[in-house]
Amino acid sequence: MSGDSTTNATDTVRLTLAQAIVRWLASQYITIDGSEQRLFGGGFGIFGHGNVPCLGEGLYQYREELPLYRGQNEQSMGFAAVAYAKYHLRQRMMFCTASAGPGTANLLTASALAHANRLPMLMLCGDTFITRLPDPVLQQLENFNDPTFGVNDAFKPVTRYWDRICHPAQIIQSLPAAIATMLDPADCGPAFLGLPQDVQGWTYDYPVVFFEKKVHRIRRNGPDDNEIQDAASLLSGATRPMIIAGGGVQYSKAVTELTAFAEKYQIPVVETIAGRANLESTHALNTGPLGVTGSDSANAIAEQADVILAVGTRLQDFTTGSWTAFSKDAQFISLNAARHDASKHRSLPIVADAKLGIEALDAALDSGKDSYKTPAEWTSLASEERVKWDKYVAMNVAHGNRPNSYAQAIGVVNELCDPADRVVAAAGGLPAEVTANWRTLKTGTVDVEFGFSCMGYEIAGGWGARIAQSENQPDQDTIVFTGDGSYLMLNSDLYSSVLSDKKLIVLVLDNGGFAVINKLQNNTGNESFNNLIKDCPTVSKPFAVDFEAHAKAMGANAETVQNPAELGEAFKRAKAADKSSVIVMQVDAFEGWTTEGHTWWEVGTPQVSDSEKVRAAHQDWESSREKQRRGV
Repeated sequence: MSGDSTTNATDTVRLTLAQAIVRWLASQYITIDGSEQRLFGGGFGIFGHGNVPCLGEGLYQYREELPLYRGQNEQSMGFAAVAYAKYHLRQRMMFCTASAGPGTANLLTASALAHANRLPMLMLCGDTFITRLPDPVLQQLENFNDPTFGVNDAFKPVTRYWDRICHPAQIIQSLPAAIATMLDPADCGPAFLGLPQDVQGWTYDYPVVFFEKKVHRIRRNGPDDNEIQDAASLLSGATRPMIIAGGGVQYSKAVTELTAFAEKYQIPVVETIAGRANLESTHALNTGPLGVTGSDSANAIAEQADVILAVGTRLQDFTTGSWTAFSKDAQFISLNAARHDASKHRSLPIVADAKLGIEALDAALDSGKDSYKTPAEWTSLASEERVKWDKYVAMNVAHGNRPNSYAQAIGVVNELCDPADRVVAAAGGLPAEVTANWRTLKTGTVDVEFGFSCMGYEIAGGWGARIAQSENQPDQDTIVFTGDGSYLMLNSDLYSSVLSDKKLIVLVLDNGGFAVINKLQNNTGNESFNNLIKDCPTVSKPFAVDFEAHAKAMGANAETVQNPAELGEAFKRAKAADKSSVIVMQVDAFEGWTTEGHTWWEVGTPQVSDSEKVRAAHQDWESSREKQRRGV
C-alpha cells in the first residue's frame, strides 16, 4: 500500500456514502506484470430513481478516472462486465450499477453467469429506504412476513459476497472485503452491495487514509508438500497419463509452465471449453477438446487414461461426458486453487495456484534417480488420434455443394482472421461447433461462455471484451458468432458498440429458430415443437427477420451473404471497416452439424410415453449409463 505519508490518521473528510464508494474505487490499483493499473476499468450503468440522484452524482465527479458505459439492458451490461474480466484474466474488472427493483433484478442472470464462471463483477444496486418512512415505494417488492427481505436478497445464492449497506460507515469494512473476495483465486466471483436510496445520500466523516492509493496483487497459494508427494507418486506410476487443461490455467498465467511440463514428460493434453486456447492447435501434444462438445481424439485418449491430471477445471458435465468419458478405474489428480473443485470425484487434491502447483509437481517427479517419462507408444497414440481428428475438421469446415453450416462459417473466419483476434460465442449450437472446429492460432484468444450457457451473452460479451481489448490490442478484432435465436434474445449492445466506438464483427448464422434444441428434441424421440419458428403452433405466418436491416438501424455496417465463399469476402470488408459490422448467412437447421467427437450427456428423458419413438430413445439414451462414474 502506498499513499501520502503526511496524512494524519485522524484526518477526516465528510462525504455521502455514494461519493465515498466512488472515491474509494478510484483509488484501487493492481500490479500486472510489473505495471500498475487501475483495478476497475470503469463501469456499466443504467440510471433510475434508485441510483441516479446520489450514486450518479458521485460517478460524475470521477467520470474521467472511472468511465461509465451506458448499457441498453442491465443483464447485457453484466455480461459485458464478465467478458471484460475474462479478457483481463480476472486481474481487472468493471462495476455495474442499476436502479432499485426491475433494473437490479435484470442483473440476476449476469450474476449467476459470473458465479458459474468464477469471474469478478461488482454490483452497486439501489435498494428500498432503510427508514421505511415512504414504504411501499415505487418498484418495491413487499414481503408480508419479513420487511427486510426484498428483490436484492435474490442475489445471495448467485454472489460470492453480499451486503446491504445500512449506514455509511459500513463500507470501511465491506468494500475491502468485496474486493478481497473478487481477487481471491479460490473464491473469485461476483460481489453485490445493496444501497438503500436514503443511505446513499447520508454523510459520514470518513478517515482520509481510507482513500489512500491501494495497490493489489493476486495471491498465489503454494501447494502442500504432502499433496504434491502423493500426486507425484501416483503420476510416476502412470502408463497412460493425460492432462485436462481448464480455464484456471490461463487465470493463473500458467500456460507456459503447463506446456513445459507436458513437453518434459510427453503427456497428452486435452482442453475444456473454458480452457480452449491453452495450447495452439498445432502443438504436438494438443490432443483436442474433451467431452460432449469435444473431439474423437481427446475422448479416445480420455477413456483409456489411467491417471488424469486436471488443472484449473471444475469438471462440469460437458467436460466429463456426465462422467462417462473416463474409465471407472482412472485416478484423478485435481490441481485447483479452490478446495471445492480440487476434491471432486475421488480426486487426489492439490489445493494450490496452478503455476506453483505445476512447478512443485515437476520438481517432485524429477527428484528421483530416473525422471518419469510417459511410454512413447501412449504419446504416439494420442498424436495419431489428433491427426485423424484434424482430417475430420478439415472436411467438416470445407464448403462446396453442401448446405451452409456453422462449421463452414467457422472455418472461413478461422482461415482469414488474425491470430490474435478474439472469438466470442455462447449457448445454442455454436459453443459446440466452435469448440470442436476452431483451430487455435494463439493462446488465450477464445471465449466460449458455457459455464452458465447463457443465450444473449454473445454480443454483450463481445462488447465487454472489445472494451478490454482496445486497452491493450486496439488493432485486433473481436469476432462474435451468434445464432438468430440469441441475436433476437439480446442484441442491443450492437448499438452500444457503435455508440462507444468499440468495433465488433458479428456473424449472425440464421437457422430459423432454436435449432440445436430442436435437434435434441428430435434425438430424444420427440416431434419438432416450439423451437423452430415454423414449428410453433401459435405462429400464424412464419417469416424471416431482416437481420441486415435491423443491424443497419442500430448504426452498424451489415450485409447478407448466400454462402461461405461470399462470407469470406464480406469478412474481409468487415476487417477493413472502422465500425461494427454484421454478416448474416442462413444455415441449415438439420444438415451440417458436427456429428463426431461427442460423448454421452445425461439428459432427463421420459420413462413412460405414448410415443414409441420416445420410449425407444429413452432406452437408447440410458444404455450408456453403465459407463458413468458414481462420484466415489
